[in-house]
Amino acid sequence: MISLFSYKQKLPNVVCFAFATVNICEFLRGQSELLSNNKISSEKEDTCQLVMFLAALSFAYFAKALSGSYMKSTITQLERRFDISSYLIGIIDGSFEVGNLLVIAFVSYFGAKLHRPKIIAVGCILMSFGTFLIAMPHFILGRYKIETSIRSSVNSTNSLFPCPASSPESIRAGDRPSILPSRGCERESSVSMWIYVFLGNILRGIGETPVQPLGISYIDDYAQSENAALYIGCVQTISIIGPVFGYLLGSLCAKIYVDIGYVDIETLAITPADARWVGAWWLGYLIAGVITLMSAVPFWFLPKSLPMPVDKHDSSCTPEQTRFIKDSPNMEDKFRPEEPANLHQMAKEFVPTLKSLLGNPVYIVYLCVTIIQFNSLIGMVTYKPKYIEQHYGQSASTANFLMGMVNIPAVALGMFSGGVVMKKYKLGIMGAAKLAFGTSLLGYLLSLFFLAMGCENSKVAGITVSYSGVEGLSYQDHSLFSDCNLGCLCSGREWDPVCGQNGITYVSPCLAGCTSSSGSGKNTVFENCKCVALADAQPGNLTVNLGQCPHRASCDKIFPYFMALSVISSFIISLGGTPGFVLLVRCIKPELKSLALGIHTLATRTLAGIPAPIYFGAIIDTTCLKWGYKTCGGRGACRIYNTSVYRIVYLGLTLGLRAVSFVFCILGFSLLKQHIKREEKKVLSNGRAELESLRKEEDNSIHYEQLS
Repeated sequence: MISLFSYKQKLPNVVCFAFATVNICEFLRGQSELLSNNKISSEKEDTCQLVMFLAALSFAYFAKALSGSYMKSTITQLERRFDISSYLIGIIDGSFEVGNLLVIAFVSYFGAKLHRPKIIAVGCILMSFGTFLIAMPHFILGRYKIETSIRSSVNSTNSLFPCPASSPESIRAGDRPSILPSRGCERESSVSMWIYVFLGNILRGIGETPVQPLGISYIDDYAQSENAALYIGCVQTISIIGPVFGYLLGSLCAKIYVDIGYVDIETLAITPADARWVGAWWLGYLIAGVITLMSAVPFWFLPKSLPMPVDKHDSSCTPEQTRFIKDSPNMEDKFRPEEPANLHQMAKEFVPTLKSLLGNPVYIVYLCVTIIQFNSLIGMVTYKPKYIEQHYGQSASTANFLMGMVNIPAVALGMFSGGVVMKKYKLGIMGAAKLAFGTSLLGYLLSLFFLAMGCENSKVAGITVSYSGVEGLSYQDHSLFSDCNLGCLCSGREWDPVCGQNGITYVSPCLAGCTSSSGSGKNTVFENCKCVALADAQPGNLTVNLGQCPHRASCDKIFPYFMALSVISSFIISLGGTPGFVLLVRCIKPELKSLALGIHTLATRTLAGIPAPIYFGAIIDTTCLKWGYKTCGGRGACRIYNTSVYRIVYLGLTLGLRAVSFVFCILGFSLLKQHIKREEKKVLSNGRAELESLRKEEDNSIHYEQLS
């Protein structure tokens, strides 16, 4: 039976019939010697060029995935360096999709009719320039200033006095005056350096636009149909390997201090686990930019098109007819779709082609499902390292390392396994849909257990617990002050946490009521802290150390189970990735393939890639308990979150969106079945018409011979 969703338009039946009625044997006898010398070498050359394109596209996918994942690994670093909220970080992250939105429809349509490899090469160059632009603010900004009350004397061996004398008026004010000159404030606030990151990410998005639609359609055009799914699976798998190195690079750079080479690390009073630590975020962007620039080189040496494989020819011809047509030197160009003569003609065809594509109900439902699921996926992936940091008390370096070495490989294995299953069992369009839906549903059910893997809030005096250690405190600005620190001139805006021997974190040594200190640098110990005595069952040791108290042991026990479940659910969900992608390619007309991929990418970028990080970030901001403040005033980055509420809103939004997508999946199955039935009827009717036509031609031929 003729394939319901063949990859190319069928050759007109009259051509097959004409070649079937000529004396094929006589023709082949005269041409066999001419063709035999060049056939094998030509096929090897074509295969080699396809393999080269596959390798080049895989490297480009690797490069763009590496830089994209590195961007997500630096989320908390950028928040702290530029003193911005998660909402604003979401806008910066979504700017990549804004770049895609600007050009993707035109690149997908016009690029498919031009030199696709060279257009991909230009895109890779633009991506590299955008990545370099993101790193530029580091070389413009001054040194990073840590928000700490002991920065001026951290190297001194003299005792510090964190609890200075104060007046009743200053106590009631609850803050200290700014000690910086107004000129410095004006200089710092005159330019928002995160704008460079925003613009660089837009340029990255513009450059990434042609890689997916033009690259996948090129492979699908010139690869054997039975190998196309495997090739696409290989490319998608390598694109998942990119984030492995991206997150590992993020882990490495997060360990390195932002001003490495200019600051003695031993003099710092903070560690990478501190909420004020900023790693060398800029270094990874320089490395990613160089790799992306290298990925552009191979595409300049690849041809515009390759000979069409035999199974992409008209399947209504017999194998003998197909081999004859393929080997005929005069028929080489007849297997490629006829291209419009100029750009004006292509522009005239754009609107009718777009209407034809959007008139496919299966394609529209598929778009709805993927848009909703991409909202869930992008929001979850963007803030997952941050979730691991805030909820389980891990450092940014550890969170990125686990994402790269544990979670992402499971996704890559799942994507590859999905392609292997498609090839081994030769799944059709309905089989691919069932596999994608089944794996997504099973992964969703497993993900529900994440809601039970929670940790309690850290004990922070005046924020989550009272100074006497009673939990369930409703945080207000005045709750940071107590009788134990009323005699000190303390700031309620500072975040300079210290850990008491009672397991409670205090916002600053001053708010802990400490009156003296010993040691220097990271070894500084504050003594005679009055507030510690309020919650200490055995008063006497009234000292606090620098840094926030570690999470409870119960939280450390839950974290390995969280990571194990994350790996399993990620693998199961990603099993349906390749079948879902093949479903997109095969549910539309062959000539609409590139445009369909482009519109799909456009829709997911616009309705998922742009808004998801923004509203996920805005909702996460609502769970912040203590905000940092900029030097010259204004809210900065969040220092501590309500972890219980964070878990509910983050996981609840992720799982809720996926639940909504399953409703559209049910509608999609119904439409897909109707679509397949219509195509089967069409194929049967066409087959009967062709058979009747052949019989009439045979009758006419017999009648002509009798007359002769």
